Formats: sequence, structure tokens, C-alpha cells
Amino acid sequence: AAAAVAVAAPAAGDGGDAAAEKSEFDVILKSPGGAKLAIVKLVKELTGLGLKEAKEIVDSAPKAIKEGVGKDEAEGLKKQLEEAGAEVELK
Repeated sequence: AAAAVAVAAPAAGDGGDAAAEKSEFDVILKSPGGAKLAIVKLVKELTGLGLKEAKEIVDSAPKAIKEGVGKDEAEGLKKQLEEAGAEVELK
């Protein structure tokens, strides 16, 4: 019986990790698209970074814009960036 409990415990732990992964997302800028300047401004606005830092993120795409954010925030950021012409991925 003790062996069965030891086997079941890691399986339950794995399920918990999967649930935790689904609650936090990384917003990845894959490509700024054609409106690079607009994307730089939007990244600056969304992250609170300076213009230089925002430009560096956009220039080094694919790059994480925000990490470990909730699903609603991640989807909101993705929507705003895509509307501006960027290619975005949530991980």
C-alpha cells in the first residue's frame, strides 16, 4: 500500500504543475510586422519600459515581452499587439 501511495503522489504533483502552467503565460513577440515603430511604442506603453529598451525587445524578436502573466492579461496584450500588426505567441 505504501508503494501505491508513493506512485500516486508524483502523479498528483504532475497534475498540479500542469494546472499551474496553464494559469501563467509568457507573451512572446515573434515579429513586429510592417509597423515596427507602432509596435515599439506599444511595447513601451504595455511594459513601462523606456523607448530604448522597448526598441531592443522589438529588434531582437522573437523575444518575451512579459512573462508569468495571467491568461486574461496575456490575451489582452496579444490582442493589442496583433491589432497593431505584430505576430505574437503565448507560451
